[in-house]
Amino acid sequence: MASMEHPIFSISTKPDRQIRRYENGSNFVEITPSVKGLATVHDRDVLIYCISQLIGALNDGRGVSKVLRFSAADLLQATNRPVGGESYVRLRSALERLVGTIITTNVTTGNIEEMDGFGIIKRFKIVRETRDGRMQELEIELSDWVFNAISAKEVLTLSRDYFRLRKPLERRLYEIARKHCGAKAEWKIGLEKLKMKCGSTSNEREFRRLIQKIVDEDVTHGHMPDYAIQMDGDFVIFRGRGSVPSPVEETMDAPLGGSVYEDARVAAPGWDVRYIEEEWRRWCAAEEILPKNPERHFVKFCSSWFEKRGRP
Repeated sequence: MASMEHPIFSISTKPDRQIRRYENGSNFVEITPSVKGLATVHDRDVLIYCISQLIGALNDGRGVSKVLRFSAADLLQATNRPVGGESYVRLRSALERLVGTIITTNVTTGNIEEMDGFGIIKRFKIVRETRDGRMQELEIELSDWVFNAISAKEVLTLSRDYFRLRKPLERRLYEIARKHCGAKAEWKIGLEKLKMKCGSTSNEREFRRLIQKIVDEDVTHGHMPDYAIQMDGDFVIFRGRGSVPSPVEETMDAPLGGSVYEDARVAAPGWDVRYIEEEWRRWCAAEEILPKNPERHFVKFCSSWFEKRGRP
C-alpha cells in the first residue's frame, strides 16, 4: 500500500537516473537510482508476484520467509508476459534495477519505521539457467520494509487486467485509484497533486495532455480496470465500475492441501491459481457453498474457469 501511495517506481520509458524526494505531510520518500536507472512500474510486477505468493501462504496458515524461490516462467505467465528469450533478458534487467534502487523513508510498514536506506529487494540469484541463457528458477530476498508490510497484510488486490496495461502512466493511475478510491463510488484529485503522485517529470501542459488522452481512450474502450477515469477542469475523477469487492466481503474458509495447486495449474494453464482461488472462495461464500471435498471442488472450478476464458 505504501508503494501505491508514493511514486516509488518510475513511469519513464527511458532509464531514469534522477534522485527523487516526495513529501506528504510528515512523511517523506527519497528514491535513489543505480547507474541502470530507477526500478520501473513494469519492474514492480516482480514484487507483485512475490507478494501474491506470500499472502497466499499466510492465508493458508503457512510460514513465510523473506527468501522466495520460484519458476521464472510462472512469474512471466502470471504477469501476462510471453515466455521467451527476450522476456528473460528483460526480467534480469528488472531484477538489477530492483536491487539497485535505494529507498530512504519514514513511512511506517507493519508498525516499524524505517529510517535507513534499503533496496526494494535485497538480492536475487538465478538458481538454474539453460545453455541458451533462459533462467529457470529464481531466488529473491525481499527487503525488511517490503516483508514487514506483507506480514502486516498492508496489501491490496489488483485486477488481473492491470497486467494488460502497457502504458506506465495507465498503471500508475490504476494503482492510485485502487489505493484511494478502493470500493467507493467516486474519488477526485487535483491535476497538480496527481502529477506529483504519479512521479511525472512532464510539465503541467504535457501531463494534462497525457491524462486527457487516457481519458478519451477509456471513454471509447473502457480499458481501465475497475475504475472509469474522467477530467473536470483541473480535477481528475475516478469512478468505480463496481468490480472491486468491499473490504468486508466474506469468503469461504476451507483449507487446501496436498498437490491441489499443481493440479489447479494443469486445469487452468497460464493462470495465477492463487487469483482463481480468491474468486472461488468469494463465489462459494456468495452461493453459501461449503464443499465436502474442497480440493476436488477447487480443481473443478479451475477447469470451468479455463473453459470459459481460455489462456490469459
